[in-house]
Amino acid sequence: MSEISAWILSIAGVICLSVVVELILPEGQMNKYIKSIFSFIIIFVIILPLPKLLGSKFDFSNIFEYSQIEIDDDYLAQLNLDKLNKLQSEIEEDITKQGYENVKVYINGNIFDNAMQISSIKVDLSNLVITENAEHKSIQKIKKHITSIICEHVKIGEEEVLYAE
Repeated sequence: MSEISAWILSIAGVICLSVVVELILPEGQMNKYIKSIFSFIIIFVIILPLPKLLGSKFDFSNIFEYSQIEIDDDYLAQLNLDKLNKLQSEIEEDITKQGYENVKVYINGNIFDNAMQISSIKVDLSNLVITENAEHKSIQKIKKHITSIICEHVKIGEEEVLYAE
């Protein structure tokens, strides 16, 4: 019981000290800083003896254990799917800028994995339209150019870029 009374007296003492300091200090910026410092001290004085009062079995390490953190698989899958869709549209946009229109890109990857890895990319050239500002006119050179555009966006080997015509 004496520990509780000592704790209450220390709280009252810090509050009284903060009131006296507040009365002595003039108004202004310094007063704001001193008030915030004393607020932190009061909170510290209030919290400090709580583990001792609650018993020695109270362990703060259980609160901050990483084993309690769980990954939301639905959120992770949606986030990875959004990343894939954005990457897909960026690649298609760059391919269109190079003069190859109506090219569809499909990215395959495991969206349920934390570190999502792209396994392959399929490029559909069935509706390909070659505009005037295109560099190449032959299909083999177009495939190589599109593969290089994809490899600029994604760290993937050229053999993982598949074409459907």
